[in-house]
Amino acid sequence: MEKKTVVVGMSGGVDSSVAALLLKRQGYNVIGLFMLNWEEDDMNGACTAEGDFEDVRRVCSLLDIPYYSVNFARQYMDRVFKYFLAEYAAGRTPNPDVLCNREIKFGPFREYALSMGADYIATGHYCGIDHNADGRHYLLKAADAGKDQTYFLNQVTQEQLSSVLFPLAALKKEEVRAIADENGLSTAKKKDSTGICFIGERNFRKFLSQYLPNKPGRILTLEGEDVGEHIGLMHYTLGQRRGVNLGGRAGESGRWFVVKKDLKNNILYVSHGDESPLYTTSCEVNAINWIGYIPPSTPFECTAKFRYRQGEQGVKVTLNGGGGAHVDFNEPQRAVTPGQYAVFYDKTRCLGGGVIV
Repeated sequence: MEKKTVVVGMSGGVDSSVAALLLKRQGYNVIGLFMLNWEEDDMNGACTAEGDFEDVRRVCSLLDIPYYSVNFARQYMDRVFKYFLAEYAAGRTPNPDVLCNREIKFGPFREYALSMGADYIATGHYCGIDHNADGRHYLLKAADAGKDQTYFLNQVTQEQLSSVLFPLAALKKEEVRAIADENGLSTAKKKDSTGICFIGERNFRKFLSQYLPNKPGRILTLEGEDVGEHIGLMHYTLGQRRGVNLGGRAGESGRWFVVKKDLKNNILYVSHGDESPLYTTSCEVNAINWIGYIPPSTPFECTAKFRYRQGEQGVKVTLNGGGGAHVDFNEPQRAVTPGQYAVFYDKTRCLGGGVIV
């Protein structure tokens, strides 16, 4: 029987390295493909992509698999980064990692891999996939609840998932690093990447200011008291405590919290010591992408997350007929932020998600 070919998205990190190793062990014909999606140097003038590709070269050479590099910088700029900037300019807080998966990793990357003769593509995501006999493809939570990345895949379509493998579904992070170490992979102890998808760790305010002009304005309390000046609404998000740069009030303790942004009047609203204005009991969600799930027309209950680092919360979902929904929370939720994603779950499955408006 002819071997199936899998093209693995190789980032130069330990997760994709071990994904390639496991697939080769399983008997697949494995090819490594590195994506260059951002061509500017970091704040220190270093091109981090060069070091990452060198790690890909080392790993693939050790595994004795071919490896290539492909440049999707134009697609990333057009499909992800322009949206990222537009959302910040509109006063919202976008999540580029979610869009990057749909528009790059499972978009042009998948198409390129298939043109290379791939039967499947694979990544180092911590999640699972069920290619069901009913013709649907279900996105499953990872065994490692602390690393589960289904939140970031909530916009990936059925077609995009139809030819995907996730080799790390049953593994915990420490097991992945142990496998890498036992097999001499140079990425075994490499630090996990953080920061903006493909752009990396940067001084975010300085980075954003290169593309959008700062528009300073007033900081007010909800009672209308003027307490200072902000440097531009795009630099703040709901619930933020650090970086507001307001001193404490005489005789009072507690931090300042960002509770509201008024884009029209360029006003940042804050609260001192009192987080109650941050709590809400519902939200509106648009453009929901359901992953192999056919929601009922009547209100239904499930769980949801409104940011990545959050436990699942009980909710009731009422579809609005326009591809979105009204979501009621079983318990009030803190800092549910426009531009982020509400992602829905049912036990072991990610049902899909949409943008919080």
